[in-house]
Amino acid sequence: MRTMQLLCGVAVALFGPSSIGQAAGVADGKGQVQAHVESRRADYGALAQQIWDLAEVGYQEVESSALLQSALREAGFSVRSGVAGIPTAFVAESGKGGPVIGILAEFDALPGLSQAREPVREPRPGVAAGHACGHHLFGAGSTAAAIAVKDWLDASGTRGTVRLYGTPAEEGGAGKVYLVRDGLFDDVDVVLHWHPADANGAGIYGMLANKSAKFRFRGVSAHAAAAPERARSALDGVEAMNHMANLLREHVPEKTRIHYVITAGGHAPNVTPDFAEVFYYVRHPDTVTLHGIFERLVAAAEGAAQGTGTTMDFEVIHGANGLVPNEALGRALDANLQDVGGVSYTAEERRFAAELQKSFDRKVSPIESAAEVAEFEIYGVFPGSTDVGDVSHVVPTVGFSTAAWVPGTPPHSWQAVASGGTEIGNKAMINAAKTLAMTAIDLFTQPSLIEAATLEHRKRLGPDFQFRSLVGDRAPPLDYRAAASSERSGR
Repeated sequence: MRTMQLLCGVAVALFGPSSIGQAAGVADGKGQVQAHVESRRADYGALAQQIWDLAEVGYQEVESSALLQSALREAGFSVRSGVAGIPTAFVAESGKGGPVIGILAEFDALPGLSQAREPVREPRPGVAAGHACGHHLFGAGSTAAAIAVKDWLDASGTRGTVRLYGTPAEEGGAGKVYLVRDGLFDDVDVVLHWHPADANGAGIYGMLANKSAKFRFRGVSAHAAAAPERARSALDGVEAMNHMANLLREHVPEKTRIHYVITAGGHAPNVTPDFAEVFYYVRHPDTVTLHGIFERLVAAAEGAAQGTGTTMDFEVIHGANGLVPNEALGRALDANLQDVGGVSYTAEERRFAAELQKSFDRKVSPIESAAEVAEFEIYGVFPGSTDVGDVSHVVPTVGFSTAAWVPGTPPHSWQAVASGGTEIGNKAMINAAKTLAMTAIDLFTQPSLIEAATLEHRKRLGPDFQFRSLVGDRAPPLDYRAAASSERSGR
């Protein structure tokens, strides 16, 4: 984070320009970036939907990343590809000097959530993944905002740098963690991001720290009926570990989350599995507490291996620190989101939404709520995790949501894939791009806002804070979405 000269004892105004002339300049700038985004609405919508069509999963987003990089290069950005040892990660930059305002862009899809642009369940033939978290919109919308800000910087002669970070594999791959670890945010003043949702809002909240690992058990194969005494089942090791982990749930601190999926468990009932794998997530708001819980889980795995006569090793796949909120930035961002507004549906979109809502098994918000923007609130800890958390530990960071999905749609669902593949998603993305760009103008023109955000950031972290990555010194897990059966070869 850029070191700033902060004057002790001087009251810092969070908002408001210092003169009427400056206010007019800011208003003009915000109007310009809104007009820029609006004039290219169709282009940015097409870009987002191309990425939706590709539905590339974490660290495999080769074409999706290339599309965003191409758009940024054509707009005049300098682009560094393959940063932090990740082929699909990139940094695009334009401008000169400080302040440096970063914007995050994601673009990975989720496996197992193939879905057509239809309001009923209809997987796409030949497609195994889907944008069930809306990262196709995230990437394209952030790109639109960065380009709008660049054009405004050029036209106005304002000093400063806008930098877009192409960050792969947010879904369990923790792509941003490796960019942070490599120091790519060290000179940034503020980072902005957003996320698709089923509502609009800029309230601030914390999120859970998260550490994941694949536990791999190896045993001895034998005929399950003719020679069971000669076998040592790797699947028994996995099941014994899972049983102990489920007992552990009763004796962990509040707000802990432990969940798993068996990724390999054998191939035939009459062949005792000599390899089995289980993939665990462990979450907690406090990173130190999380480390202790994870160590207890490792002990359970070791005990399971000993008790079943198997061997066990594990690989940490990803880790993300909790999210550090920032009220000063949140309130500035909220003002812009309130000005931009929510998402209004056409008659056709209302019919789509009404049909989609029939698939929900709970009462949902009215369709009209997509046009509303929630009042600013300060929440507690949201029970989810994001690799944005690591970014927020090294630089003041703020985000918001727009209604890219039909009200009531949960993330990581086929309904989210369907909504995000329509103009409903595109409309929310355009609103997000405008809000990001307008907030960037506030930051470029109001040094006091950056100062206030920096002071708050330091206060929240505390005087003794030292950043620690939860992934240690491991290389990015570029093959973490590969089939678990490949582990049998020893990779």
